[in-house]
Amino acid sequence: MTSSRHHSRNPDLLPDAVSAPAPVRSKRALFLLLLTVFFPGSAQWVSGKRALGGFVMRITLACWALLLLVLGVALFKRDWLLGFFAQAWVQLGASVLLVVLAAGWLLMFLNTLAIIRPKYLAPGARIGLTATLLVLALAITGSLGYGAFVLNKGRETISNVFSAGPAFKPVDGRYNIAVFGADSAGNREGVRTDSMSLLSVDAKTGKSLLISIPRNFQNAQFSKDSPMREVYPTGYNCGNECLFNAIYRDATDNHADLYPGVANPGAQATMEAIEGTTGLKVQSYVMIDMAGFAGFINAMGGVTVDSGGWVPYNGKAWPNSSVNTHWFAPGEHHFTGKQALWFARSRDFTTDYHRIARQQCLQQAMISQFSPKTILTRFTSLMDAGEQLVETDIPQQQLGSFLNLADKARATPFKRLTLGAPDFGSAADKFSTYPDFDAIHTRIQDMIAAQSGAAASKAPAKKSAEATKKSDSAESSASSGSDSGSKRNSEPGKISVVPSDAPTAQADGSELTERYLVTLEQIGRTDLLEKIAANNNECSVP
Repeated sequence: MTSSRHHSRNPDLLPDAVSAPAPVRSKRALFLLLLTVFFPGSAQWVSGKRALGGFVMRITLACWALLLLVLGVALFKRDWLLGFFAQAWVQLGASVLLVVLAAGWLLMFLNTLAIIRPKYLAPGARIGLTATLLVLALAITGSLGYGAFVLNKGRETISNVFSAGPAFKPVDGRYNIAVFGADSAGNREGVRTDSMSLLSVDAKTGKSLLISIPRNFQNAQFSKDSPMREVYPTGYNCGNECLFNAIYRDATDNHADLYPGVANPGAQATMEAIEGTTGLKVQSYVMIDMAGFAGFINAMGGVTVDSGGWVPYNGKAWPNSSVNTHWFAPGEHHFTGKQALWFARSRDFTTDYHRIARQQCLQQAMISQFSPKTILTRFTSLMDAGEQLVETDIPQQQLGSFLNLADKARATPFKRLTLGAPDFGSAADKFSTYPDFDAIHTRIQDMIAAQSGAAASKAPAKKSAEATKKSDSAESSASSGSDSGSKRNSEPGKISVVPSDAPTAQADGSELTERYLVTLEQIGRTDLLEKIAANNNECSVP
């Protein structure tokens, strides 16, 4: 009778920690430890602490159910899930939840240690099980705590970089985002847009078209609803002062009053110029600060590209020489941030169009190599670099759909187009000075149609015979070239001319080396260096 009453008051389902044989006590302790690891609260429940154990087990069941729900949504509605977790209040709530779970789990481990009663274990088992419990407790609760830190870091970055407001929908099935490379170096007044491009992505397939606009592009057209049309009704055409990269500063310094309530009039005006010039509706912009670009590449762990030619950059002067030119050799390179910046900005011995092609290549490399694994393993570094790197008006609500789209875009190489040489004639044709907008719009629509599998667009009826002649000439020069004794790359956007008399070896027949190229510059043979560097716009992603 007494034994029955004792059993009802202390419903311990396990052997007694004191009277059981030593091997049984060790197995009992290990079992309790495993229960706490995989199902917190169950160790308390089976050892007789039903109220505490039942409460914690209900919380554990709820957490497991929530985790399974998240995994299920990730399989079928990944973009929605990413968009949901991109919201600041969700990240804050999740951070608090993880901290609470970490603290609660740690308390369960300590309570389990008390239930095990280590002093009654054999000396070897006592040390081993106690150490194992403490290590597991620190590993699990530490991981939860770090998860809370990561979520909070992401929340701060997203709030600082991205704007509020609802997500926007694709236009004609595509997202069109302007991308600016901004140089705000200390030796320059204000911000200057060194590179401008439009990334147009098919919302379903992720197939992308990257349209680059040369800095010296003139007579840019503003969109029909742009306030800048009041100032420049026939286009941005005040001569050499009205290059495309001057629109940002012009709008910021002289016409900000045309954009009341707009946070960045310069970016808005440049977006409207891209829209009017390309004929595509521009929905948002991303401005990449060159000063933070190197840090972002470093945070990614570097970026890999395959250079088709010799690319010069300025570094320290060579010993006993005033020449400070260094060279990246043809072939595959894994660049640090500083090296990637040199590679993208070099135009010595070449032209702006060579630089544009390398920038296009580098942008594609970054997207293709910016994988979920990179995000997970380098999250905090990327978040720190991102705040220094990016300014954008993309809303937080858009992140889910864009991250999902980025996965699709990584699987498909960009189609590239430059609004100038080599895609529209050569540098000598001055297409960027006197652009044919009908030809531009037709080429863009044809490339989009080719990506989507639709029929190619028809050239606008008002397209002049001269415009047709120029466009045909550009296509012809891209496909032939052997008549002029030159080598050309047949891929659109990567056409390059390598003079037939370009040196392919040193005078003694040995391979070209960086030191040999430096020697050519020292003796003034820049003509040969221009020929050697003529194909350094050829670049691909390994």
